[in-house]
Amino acid sequence: MNISMLLEMAADGFGNRTVVGRTEDGLTPVRLRALAAGGAELVRAADADAIVYLAVNGPAFPAALFAAAHAGVPLVPVNYRLGAQQLDALLSNHPRAVSIADPEQHEALRRAGVRSVRSPDEWLTAASDSADEATDPIESDAAAVLIYTSGTTSAPKGVVLSRHNLVSYVLGTVEFAGAQEDEAALMSVPPYHIAAVSNVLTNLYSGRRVLTLEQFTPERWLELVRAQRITNAMVVPTMLARIMDTDGLDRSVPSLRALAYGGAKMPVRVIETALREWPHVDFVNAYGLTETSSTISVLGPQDHRDALESEDPQVRARIGSAGLPVPGIELEVRDEEDAVLGAGESGQIWVRGEQVSGQYAGQGATVDERGFFHTRDQGRIDAAGYLYIEGRADDTIIRGAENIAPAEIEDVLLRQPDVLDAVVVGVPDEEWGQRIEAVVVTRHGVQLDAEALRTTVRQTLRGSKTPDRITYWPELPRTATGKLVRRDIVAALRTENPSPTR
Repeated sequence: MNISMLLEMAADGFGNRTVVGRTEDGLTPVRLRALAAGGAELVRAADADAIVYLAVNGPAFPAALFAAAHAGVPLVPVNYRLGAQQLDALLSNHPRAVSIADPEQHEALRRAGVRSVRSPDEWLTAASDSADEATDPIESDAAAVLIYTSGTTSAPKGVVLSRHNLVSYVLGTVEFAGAQEDEAALMSVPPYHIAAVSNVLTNLYSGRRVLTLEQFTPERWLELVRAQRITNAMVVPTMLARIMDTDGLDRSVPSLRALAYGGAKMPVRVIETALREWPHVDFVNAYGLTETSSTISVLGPQDHRDALESEDPQVRARIGSAGLPVPGIELEVRDEEDAVLGAGESGQIWVRGEQVSGQYAGQGATVDERGFFHTRDQGRIDAAGYLYIEGRADDTIIRGAENIAPAEIEDVLLRQPDVLDAVVVGVPDEEWGQRIEAVVVTRHGVQLDAEALRTTVRQTLRGSKTPDRITYWPELPRTATGKLVRRDIVAALRTENPSPTR
């Protein structure tokens, strides 16, 4: 199955409906199909084996995605925020690619030996000039997309997603032409994130117009929602927190019907505030990975409302869960010996399904003999089937031979009304192996007593899970998609060389 099939269906089913950009000058499926054919001609003329996309999000991104599919080569969206050394290393893997890049990135591509470099506008113009709608897409077993992971804990790896993976995800989660003609989605994630790829495909397949906001601010996001009458949006938790926590904002969003969030842990305080601020909005928590073609579990709108209103502690707790598996997905939680654990037991999350790749460039597939992929996330599944994420396995703190999940401590800190953000990490310690350190961001103008916070953690959990030290920072280092860069936090804390307090 080729993702070009999704574009063909859209062009035949609602070809003159605007699906990318503003209503007045956006792209229709018919126009997108022509750009895909023209872009494929550019790829073939250059004898290229990939399209590298090194630019901000915009109309050229979906045009490049379908041009790559049409030409039978992968699209490689690359993080334009990388430093020169890391960027050079990634680009050197693709010397035969053609590239779409913002002008400030052209020199890096030339250093890597990439021959054909165009800006997004130049690509769209060249694809228009080369467009030939009679050209059929190439059926190929080549990857559809190669996405480099964020590398927040290690060097980036190239995740290979096949056409079959992506089409399986779309067909399993979206109804064809299910969106009304007035629906518009706002995306606020960069093109090198799996959510950008999946949302191009799902919104096109459903018939929903999609816009992008590359440089997020709460004010700009709210203004665009109102101006373009956005009905559906996706944000990362830090964005929703800034919308809810910034004083003096006009938060009215009369057109907004649904808001999805994911990519990092959502503080319960933030989502509860948003539910009360926008009671007419359907909230969805989507959990997934690049290796799984995006979402594998969803906490739906009614789950959110039930959790907010229920007196049952188990139901209330679900607001902090990742919900139930999407169709076609099987989940298991296993212990370190690979045994499947029962309901409520914490372990490592494994996933199986047609949308799951689990394949890395140069490494091949990493699924086990039963086809399950190890997510390397810690979690548990309750008796009703709801999935709870407890952090990355690599984030586990080992203090005095006891395994401690940072997420458990972070949850306690984030429940405090004046704590806007918090992270807990393990820092090397000669006596304990690792000591527990927390970094907290407080509401502007508020000073919190560190010893009082430590006492709160001790009373809620226990002494061995109490941070040895709490430090206050103005903000935490996060990627553009909201993930904490824990290695930078640990490095900064190590340079301070504290004397642990107990």
